[in-house]
Amino acid sequence: MAHSPTRRVGGSPFPPIAEYAFLSDCETSCLVAPSGNVEWMCVPRPDAPSVFGSILDRGAGGFRFGPERITIPAGRRYLPGTNIMETTWQTPNGWLIVTDCLVVNRWHRTAARSKTHRRTPMDWDAEHVLLRTARCEHGQVDLSLICEPNFDYGRRPESWEYEGDGYSTGIIHNATTGVTLRLRTDLRLGLDGRRALVRTNLKEGDTAFVALTWRAHDPLLPSTYAQARAAVESTTEFWRQWLSRGMFPDHPWRRYLQRSALALKGLTYAPTGALLAAATTSLPETPKGQRNWDYRYSWIRDSTFALWGLYTLGLDYEANDFFSFIADVCEEHGDIQVMYRVGGESELDEQVLGHLSGYDGASPVRIGNDAHKQRQHDVWGTVLDSVYLHTKSRDYLSERLWPVLVRLADAAADHWREPDQGIWEMRGEPRHFTTSKMMCWVALDRARRLAQMRGDLHAAARWKTIAEEIHADVCANGVDERGVFTQYYGSRSLDASALLVPLLGFLPASDDRVKATVLTIADELTVDGLVLRYRTEETDDGVGGTEGAFLICSFWLVSALVEIGELRRARQLCERLLSMASPLDLFAEEVDPATGRHLGNFPQAFTHLALITAVMYVIRAEDAEAYARPLPST
Repeated sequence: MAHSPTRRVGGSPFPPIAEYAFLSDCETSCLVAPSGNVEWMCVPRPDAPSVFGSILDRGAGGFRFGPERITIPAGRRYLPGTNIMETTWQTPNGWLIVTDCLVVNRWHRTAARSKTHRRTPMDWDAEHVLLRTARCEHGQVDLSLICEPNFDYGRRPESWEYEGDGYSTGIIHNATTGVTLRLRTDLRLGLDGRRALVRTNLKEGDTAFVALTWRAHDPLLPSTYAQARAAVESTTEFWRQWLSRGMFPDHPWRRYLQRSALALKGLTYAPTGALLAAATTSLPETPKGQRNWDYRYSWIRDSTFALWGLYTLGLDYEANDFFSFIADVCEEHGDIQVMYRVGGESELDEQVLGHLSGYDGASPVRIGNDAHKQRQHDVWGTVLDSVYLHTKSRDYLSERLWPVLVRLADAAADHWREPDQGIWEMRGEPRHFTTSKMMCWVALDRARRLAQMRGDLHAAARWKTIAEEIHADVCANGVDERGVFTQYYGSRSLDASALLVPLLGFLPASDDRVKATVLTIADELTVDGLVLRYRTEETDDGVGGTEGAFLICSFWLVSALVEIGELRRARQLCERLLSMASPLDLFAEEVDPATGRHLGNFPQAFTHLALITAVMYVIRAEDAEAYARPLPST
């Protein structure tokens, strides 16, 4: 980038992954570095090519708005109950507050229907505007704006041109991606090739704004600071209104629950109901390593697990949209695959972008994900379990969805004996993974229950018979001589996904095999108390190198420890995990146990859903313990 990079200990120009802020309007998202630089943004969809990509290469585009020559802020926070970022800057001569948001406003498409929305229109809609406002609170501040897009993952630099009279609006277009950006400000905009620039001095009480849109038609950009602030207020109202539907306990951990809920909501794609696994691609699971994957898609597993977390908090409206998304893709493609693009497209062929250096030198940078071609037998169970939970709470099952569920249950019945790639998407040889078999049991058990609710006793009886056969097979072949559930049949290797055995009701928590599995994983599949997915030296996953501790697995351990009665140990682990949150209470996929450094794509839906579940397990268990404790004698 043309502007000075943030100074970092060790000389790296890349901020730690955990220091990024995440913004969303439920259609587009972006990551903002502490320096005020937008370093990741893809438009018009989160799985589209990036326009700002400097998180993966310092020359791949960025958008900074902040004080001149100062890159370390005095403080950053989300406005309470929102995904709106407020950054406070101290300069040698004054104080500045910058507010960043992706604008959401009242639904306004009254004359014509949306061309992207398949779901029922709600009261609110994304404006497709990244808005940044500034106010000098004290003294005076030299304010700088540098907007330098680089289209198509940094491969297509273009030049800005003025639009209209004066210096307020610039426009830039890329024919390859078909994306046009408009930039409007109440400052004097200068254009220098692919850079749009502003340098000005703000005195106490002075304000400024800049707004960027990628909307091709009817661009809704503010013209004045007052209009910009009104857009911030509207976005604030949207997020707080949504969050107020949730049921959050009066507890010190409430803030983690609310931030996780807001992160999950921000990872939804409102037009189709899809839910992203994460906002980014190729953030490394090992520093400078090669375990770098594109997570900007809707994994059926991750999405259905994420709904567990939202159910727990009473936020289940998103489930209707997601189940409609599943019905869409199944009607279009027949069988269900592991993941889809956010529009429901099934092609996600993997490519390597060799022209990008990668985050802090981690390569290769990948787009697309070849795991979409894999057989992962857990997918049927995750969908059916989520539908069952939703149906129980609503006492309603969509007639459109039922034929899809029948196909999924029958697929589990037909294929459960076959090997697969497993829940962790192994790129080695297919195996008879224990958790995959168990999830096939979940699929048929939940299908049976749903069939009983519908009065279809014949289907219920058929699925019950197969579920019992799977259950017996798993208990016979998926447990070693220690009485511990293993990674795959005939193996003694441990796998953190076995923690789902009590959480999904495969066996009661009082079963000796459950206790042995949970405690063995806690003692042997951990590094400094944090849980690994598996030991990479024991498992052929088809990828070289090592990886960090998976946060979802550690949160699963918290929940499983509560299940087997180890509440004190569960609370201690939960407290430790929460202490590892980013400065803005967000989580990546993994963490380095030695340093606490966040690793992998960010923010990660899987981690935040497991956090919600674990925290609620601990809170409810403590409440039950307190309620059961006898009152002191008087």
